[in-house]
Amino acid sequence: MTRIVFATQVVDPDDPILGATVGKLRALAERVDEVAVLADRAVDGALPPNCRVHVFGAGSKLERGRRFISALHRELAPKPLAVVAHIVPLYAILAAPLTRPRRIPLLLWFTHWNRSRTLVLADRLSTAVLSVDRRSFPLASTKVVAIGHGIDTDVFACVERPGGERLRVVSLGRTSPAKGFETIAEACRLADVELEVYGSSSTGEERAERRRLESLGVRMRDPVPYREVRALLAERDVLVNNMREGALDKIVYEAAATCMPVLASNTGFDDVLPPELRFDRDEPGELAEKLRTLSVMDRNALGRELREHVVERHSAGHWADAVIEVATR
Repeated sequence: MTRIVFATQVVDPDDPILGATVGKLRALAERVDEVAVLADRAVDGALPPNCRVHVFGAGSKLERGRRFISALHRELAPKPLAVVAHIVPLYAILAAPLTRPRRIPLLLWFTHWNRSRTLVLADRLSTAVLSVDRRSFPLASTKVVAIGHGIDTDVFACVERPGGERLRVVSLGRTSPAKGFETIAEACRLADVELEVYGSSSTGEERAERRRLESLGVRMRDPVPYREVRALLAERDVLVNNMREGALDKIVYEAAATCMPVLASNTGFDDVLPPELRFDRDEPGELAEKLRTLSVMDRNALGRELREHVVERHSAGHWADAVIEVATR
C-alpha cells in the first residue's frame, strides 16, 4: 500500500486563504492508496474516501504539539512514502525526530519571502524543500525543488469573457503593504479603469493598510469563500498583482487558468507571463499604459495562451506527480 502523510493548517474548501489545499490533497489521493491528513482544523466531506483526517487543534500550543506528534506517530506504520509539512516550518521540526530514525523522507512545502530561525531549522531537518520556484524560497538552500504551485485547473476552468466599454480590474490578497495595492489603484486611476480589491485584514498592520487604502478611494471588499473565487474572476477582465519579490501568489496562476489576462510585477512569474504582462512594482504609469493596451486587444486569445502555461507547469496534477517523484527518489 502506498501512503502519504500530509500535515497542514486547514482542510476547508471555503477558506479564503487555504482553500486551495483541498485540490492538492485530492490530486495526491488520486496517486496513492491512502493519504493521512493531520490538520489543525478540518471540515467533513471535503476529501476523497481514501483520505483519513486527524484534527490536532487545541486550546494551547503545547496541547496542539502533543496531539500532532501523537497522530503522526500512529500514521508512520505502515511506512509512508513521505511526510509532507505544508506551509508551516514547525510541522517539519516536530516531525523530524520521528521520521529521521525511520528513514522516512520529510518534505517541507514553503513559498514565501519571510525568513525566520524556525525556517532555517526546518530546512536543515527536511529531506527536501518543495516550492513553486527556487526564487519563492527565501533561503539559499541546496534542498529546494521547484514543482509549481498546484492549481486545480478543473475548478479554475477557462472562461470566455465578453468585451466591455470599460476594463474591469480586480486584485486579491491580504491587505498587507507588501501587496502594493496603492500603485495598482493609482495606475487604474490614470488608465480610467474600474478596480476592486478583495482581501482579508487580520493583523493590525493589515487593518491599518485597509483604512489607508479606503481613505485614498480604493474600493475594498471582504474576501469571498475560496470556492467562489472562480466566479468572481469570471466577472472581471484583468487581474493585477503587485506582490513584492520572493512570493508567488497563487491567485496569479488561478486567474490565468481561467483564461484571464494577468499583469504582475514579480519577476518570478516569468514562466507564465511574458515581459509585456509584467511591470515595475513602483511605476503606476507603466502599469497604466499596459492596462490601456489590454483594453483594446483580444484578451480571450491572450488568456488561452496563459492557461496553457499554467496547465503545463502549475496544475495540481503536475504538483502531485512532483511530490511523489521527490518522495521516491
